[in-house]
Amino acid sequence: MNIVTNILKTAFVSASALLLGGSIVLAQADGPPEEVTNWVFQPAFDSTDAGWDNGLMPWVKAVEEATQGSVKIRVEPAGALTSGSEAFSAAVAGQTDGYAGWATVYGGEMPEGMLAFGMAMGATTPEEAWEAMWGNPAYRIGDIVQEAAHARNLHWAGWSDQGPNAMFTKFPINKLEDLSGKKMRAGGPQAIFHAAMGGSPVSLNAGDIYTAIKLGTIEGTYWDTGGIDDMSYQEVIQYASLPGWNPAQHQEIFINLDKWNALTDWQRKQIDGIFESTYFETSKMHLDGVDHALQVLKDSGGEVITMSDEEIARMRAKSISDVWPQVGALSEGNAKGVALWTQFLKDKGYIK
Repeated sequence: MNIVTNILKTAFVSASALLLGGSIVLAQADGPPEEVTNWVFQPAFDSTDAGWDNGLMPWVKAVEEATQGSVKIRVEPAGALTSGSEAFSAAVAGQTDGYAGWATVYGGEMPEGMLAFGMAMGATTPEEAWEAMWGNPAYRIGDIVQEAAHARNLHWAGWSDQGPNAMFTKFPINKLEDLSGKKMRAGGPQAIFHAAMGGSPVSLNAGDIYTAIKLGTIEGTYWDTGGIDDMSYQEVIQYASLPGWNPAQHQEIFINLDKWNALTDWQRKQIDGIFESTYFETSKMHLDGVDHALQVLKDSGGEVITMSDEEIARMRAKSISDVWPQVGALSEGNAKGVALWTQFLKDKGYIK
């Protein structure tokens, strides 16, 4: 009996250990791992940009909270590790763990990012942009961008509507013809738009814009409205014309795909789970800054011009006929995305 009893006891203990071990493994799979992952991000901008406090940093805080401290992110300003123009490529190569900015404007080669950055005269609100990109299964344009990001060793993990990307100029703009011949700083899709309106786009680093306007090298710039006071543009321009080239221009956050895949399933689920909530949180923060920034311009003697509904319709029609096809021609994904964006605007009643 003693031998049998010992065998049974041993079997029971082994089975208990196996079950307990399985529970421990399950608990670890459903919660934070013991090892902390430390990432270093460098965006395409520094802490003076509105995208720092109103876009990237709230997302970083949300990631750390959602992962219960098992993922920690240190953010360095542009220039600390690499230049702003090289920051996107640095994240692709794994030289940094992540990037925030505009994939197709200041760095990198990902034309599909234009679909997320914002179509010329496309979505007018964060709610519309979210519906087209993620919320409505009839469109899901975001899947196209995510596929392109994965192909470039990145994972798209954050997004923020920066509000209207308006025209800040030394001259008034009441109709699209007022842009004809004007030299303005514009990058990526902005440059395509400005050229289509008859203007002369000029490529400049963000830090050079103020001086270029002051010296008369350019006559204005396209910029997110809530961020103009951060850049002190009210000192060198006289007019803000809205809605500008895009009523809802966006900023993205990308994680190096190898670093993303190295996380546990639970950590990835937690980070993906804050995508929508941080989008609307940071978008509201940007929009809250718009009125303040425009008041700063008015207080400095500047004028805010809101274009008429008729003129906005004209500019939208010209954008769709002259700008959108150029975006669509850049890749197969862009062509699909432009078709979906076109259908979205038709369904919303903006175009026939």
